Amino acid sequence: MGWAIHLLFACFFFGALQKEMVSAHDGAVPVNVGVILDVSSSAGKKSWTSISMAVDDFYATHGNCTTRVVLHLRNSKKDVVGAAAAAVDLLKNFQVQAIIGPETSTEASFVINLGSQSQVGAIAAIIRYFGWREVVPVYEDSEYGAGVIPFLVDALQAVDSGVPYRSVIPSVAAEEEMDKELYKLMTMQTRVFIVHMLPALGARFFQRAKKLGMMSDGCVWITTDGIADVLEELDHRLRITEAMQGVIAVRPLVERSEDVVNFTARFRSRFRYENPTIKAADPSVFQLWAYDTTWATAMAVENLGPKRSTFRRPQSGDYSTDLDVIGSSESGPALLNAILNTRFKGLAGDFRLLGGQLQSSAYEIVNVIGNSARVIEFWSPKLGLSKQLDTAVGVGLKSIIWPGISAAVPKGWEIPTGGKKLRIGVPVKKGFNQFVNVGWEPSTNRTVVTGYCIDIFKAVMEALPYAVTYEFIPFRPSANSYDHLIYQVYIKNFDAVVGDTTITAERTIYVDFTMPYTESGVSMIVPVKEDPRKMWVFLKPLTPNLWLVSFAFFVFMGFTVLVIEHSNVEFGRQPSERLGKVFYFVFSVLVFSQTESLKSNFSRIAMVVWMFVVLILTSSYTASLTSRLTVQQLQPTAADLKQLLSTGAYIGYQDGSFAAEILKRMGFKSSKLRHYSTSDQYAEALRQGGAKGGADAIFDEIPYLKLFLSEHCNGFTMLGWTYKTDGFGFVFQKGSPLVPDVSRAVLNVTEGDKMVAIQNKWFRDTICPSQNSAVTSASLNLYQFSGLFLITGVVSTLAALVFLAVHSRKSPTGGPSIRNVLHGPQNPNQVHP
Repeated sequence: MGWAIHLLFACFFFGALQKEMVSAHDGAVPVNVGVILDVSSSAGKKSWTSISMAVDDFYATHGNCTTRVVLHLRNSKKDVVGAAAAAVDLLKNFQVQAIIGPETSTEASFVINLGSQSQVGAIAAIIRYFGWREVVPVYEDSEYGAGVIPFLVDALQAVDSGVPYRSVIPSVAAEEEMDKELYKLMTMQTRVFIVHMLPALGARFFQRAKKLGMMSDGCVWITTDGIADVLEELDHRLRITEAMQGVIAVRPLVERSEDVVNFTARFRSRFRYENPTIKAADPSVFQLWAYDTTWATAMAVENLGPKRSTFRRPQSGDYSTDLDVIGSSESGPALLNAILNTRFKGLAGDFRLLGGQLQSSAYEIVNVIGNSARVIEFWSPKLGLSKQLDTAVGVGLKSIIWPGISAAVPKGWEIPTGGKKLRIGVPVKKGFNQFVNVGWEPSTNRTVVTGYCIDIFKAVMEALPYAVTYEFIPFRPSANSYDHLIYQVYIKNFDAVVGDTTITAERTIYVDFTMPYTESGVSMIVPVKEDPRKMWVFLKPLTPNLWLVSFAFFVFMGFTVLVIEHSNVEFGRQPSERLGKVFYFVFSVLVFSQTESLKSNFSRIAMVVWMFVVLILTSSYTASLTSRLTVQQLQPTAADLKQLLSTGAYIGYQDGSFAAEILKRMGFKSSKLRHYSTSDQYAEALRQGGAKGGADAIFDEIPYLKLFLSEHCNGFTMLGWTYKTDGFGFVFQKGSPLVPDVSRAVLNVTEGDKMVAIQNKWFRDTICPSQNSAVTSASLNLYQFSGLFLITGVVSTLAALVFLAVHSRKSPTGGPSIRNVLHGPQNPNQVHP
């Protein structure tokens, strides 16, 4: 990958010079190509062997070439200046068409993006798989080290992982400098580190990390391909794997194809022949890239063909340096395009350039264990993490041995050993001290923090699977607004806040909350008063509609009986007498004291049904009226906030509460809001009323209102209306790794017996008589009796209609006339059917 970029650099920026030369290779035109390597290093020697083999292999398989690449090797001398001097020499004295190398990005700043687009994607996928929330990059202080960091940070943010700190190691850092930075990392919570360094510095860094105990349980170390690609070679020379046990490494995947196996055998033989004093080793991915890049150069040169190119010097300049007189070739862009369009199956995979970079089709993720690196997963831009390279098989990494020879997945953070305790801010309150109370203990001369919220937090900390040390720090300005206290977490003055802090959407923008540990909601307390309409209490059991319908049915049943019993002499003969007796008969059913007898079976059927309805109606009325007369009738002074808003009432709220902002959003003016600190102040304000300097209602969260009612039973009630909130939660800094574990512990505590014990410790389970009396039973309504009235109406109507039908057939004059109904029978001996 890097080799292709180095090649393009020479073509694009220096403008390769092409010169037709006489060749001894069957008339082929020689094309000079420079090679810059650190020939004093084992890697440089191996790369030269690989490049030489590529040239030999290419022309051995392409016998009729019209061009021939001629290599010119120069020593980079391990630094940037040496590489630049070698490049100038090659361009000035040999007019090379291209330059291959140098092999490290420190010597070639233009490859700082080497693999950044793909490699960081593989690393981010690992971070997301294990759910680590924070990562610390540890990188070399060079263009190579810093170049990948922007891409890495973006990739981590895309998987919701933050970077709280960046550790920069000088390229020539002494052991003391490394130790100083490692000690700094030991004092932090984050335990996931991504190392991006060149091999030499990386090997020294891991050796120091092991010596200082940073390669132990709980730590996660991930390396980029800078170290992973030459891991085996480093182990041969420095035995580095002893210091890297448990490290996860990401490196481009090179399949062990037949061509690679064959090349490896020939490479070892040739390298041993050229370097008899150096122990032979297999080629790394760098050597495979070098081979493919050289092959691509020869292929592009041949595809371009032998061309004569004019050499153009700069038109202006003082020519005071070698760079000023080098000039450029007109054929440079043509060669550049030829290389960009080169495609073939190389040793390291498909050779194709995108954006000037050799694109790796896939990466392998390995775990360093023992003397080797074991593959645990594959990653590609298309499939992501996968067990197999060619199909998207379900993600599930093989078992990993982590630093410290542990099989347990590290949680990614720890409370540093010997580090600072968690600084926990607690609010200082004047009232409602059952929730949080900050006091002073004279005997020990120290601050003591107690309360319901404090006991829950302590129980939660005990439920965590690891120890967390902390200290409570009182914060007095919280009496004005809890937002001030929460802001201290946002600016990192506190690590957390413990207290009666409510979870709101606005606050979650700046801090993280745990799961709530109390019930949620904001409601209202108002005074209650005795019902002034008690003299009319006998009307309350039934709704007005039910009263009206009941009376209407009494009248209806009277007319029904009057029609059917028109010939019954017991109801009298005069109209007034008949009407009075009939309706008296129907209403007397209420007490079952009727004296007149019914002659017709039809009227008897109708009255039986009606008596059943009256029985149910009177029983329900009696029960409801009895309840209302025996229980004290108290009514709230207001029904809801809308009524209070329309009447200009004064509303009270607790100091430091966000309730004031809710009331303002609902339309209450600031002049109508009054703040209080204690439950006793609440009670006094409600007794005074808004007109006398108090409050007409108290608007607060339900836990406070329940506590208030447990202490002030008589004379107050909580309305059923509730403004939804998320309850109390513990506050932590944004992205704190503690939040998920603490939230799980909160659930364990709130669902267990310990929560009940804490509640019983701080709150009395008091039932207020006024609360029961204030909630009156609802009046009986028409709908509840509509079925009975329907049955009565149908039965009575049918009885009357059937009677009229029967009577009309027997009587020559048809049915009874209105006169007969009102005056009764004219013949005393008339028999009623």
